[in-house]
Amino acid sequence: MRLGYHTGYWSAGPPPGAAEAVLDADRLGLDSVWTAEAYGSDAFTPLAWWGARTSRVRLGTAVAQVAARTPTATAMAALTLDHLSGGRFTLGLGVSGPQVVEGWYGLPYPRPLARTREFVAIVRDVLRREAPVRTDGAFYRLPLPADEGSGLGKALRSTVHPLRADLPIHLAAEGPKNIALAAEIADGWLPLFSAPRLDDEVRTLLADGFAARRDRPADAEAQAGFEVTATVPVVLGEDVESAADAVRPFVALYAGGMGTKGANFHANALARLGYADACTEIQAHWAAGDRARAAAAVPTELVRDVALVGTEADVREQAEAWRGTVVTTLLIQAAPDQLERIVRALTP
Repeated sequence: MRLGYHTGYWSAGPPPGAAEAVLDADRLGLDSVWTAEAYGSDAFTPLAWWGARTSRVRLGTAVAQVAARTPTATAMAALTLDHLSGGRFTLGLGVSGPQVVEGWYGLPYPRPLARTREFVAIVRDVLRREAPVRTDGAFYRLPLPADEGSGLGKALRSTVHPLRADLPIHLAAEGPKNIALAAEIADGWLPLFSAPRLDDEVRTLLADGFAARRDRPADAEAQAGFEVTATVPVVLGEDVESAADAVRPFVALYAGGMGTKGANFHANALARLGYADACTEIQAHWAAGDRARAAAAVPTELVRDVALVGTEADVREQAEAWRGTVVTTLLIQAAPDQLERIVRALTP
């Protein structure tokens, strides 16, 4: 199991210490570094800026939002960054949720899986550069039909030759259908709020996705190359409880603040872990504006399921549960000043 580093979302500004942590990740021999976007900073610019000073670590977006760009614009950013990094880029995509998609980007959210299929297919067409890009889908049409524009639209092929026609595409997914879709159309899966004890269930969903592949290899070699890069918060502290306190607000934000009751995919993922009642309480406190009580309602066992917390010995022991699972890279989300200690604790 490889190790990577996730810089996390920006809050009011750039995360303190993130630039240095990216360099540390490169120096310490981590496999990859990943950046995120919500409705503030984008994922590509920090990755290019910070990544420009690295030499070996892979660079990925976890995740670039599908609604934020057209498929061709996304492919342009991906192939550009792949060239500039010498073939170290991985395009991680996610659909976000209806609050962001409809509230920030002004696009309809329904049928996110079907939209993702079309989106990924167009990105791959751009990267293969076999012919001008044409598509007549339910969500994207290239070129735009004459009766919807000037009539001057022309099917185009990228002027730039991609460095890698098979540049890897990973999908963020939490629901069962989305997880299977990742195995069907992508090269990797980016889970959040997964846990080792769900490994059998996850393997079944991925197997269903591999079985549904039509245009891409579904053989043992292709499956062996499929990556699962799980974002896992890691906090070192004097003991498990005090370290878990640093993770509770993070979980409460996702379970209580990202989505509405009945339409929160993160809460649904935690419910599948057995924490439906806890999520209901978290959401109630969050809706009432009591962030502290929402965080306090996050059980320690939930934190231990989705994060690594405690002393270095605690973290090392908890990480053993992840080894041998479907996860190929454990993506550390941690305070930059703890990264080197965490890597030392997690390196056999």
